[in-house]
Amino acid sequence: MRKQYKKLTYADRQIIERMSAAGKPPKAIATETGVHIATIYRELQRGADAEGRYKAELAQQALFC
Repeated sequence: MRKQYKKLTYADRQIIERMSAAGKPPKAIATETGVHIATIYRELQRGADAEGRYKAELAQQALFC
């Protein structure tokens, strides 16, 4: 049976931001948030600022543009 689809919440994005800043690998972030690793890679691209750091606020705003 396939895994259920899960949308990332702003709280999930804050976890991603915190773990990414701490240097955690995408696989660990995916495990913590309960999503597929590909979702984390896409999310890290979506929320990257000019210096390449992930920002939860940027990723959240990108959903509404």
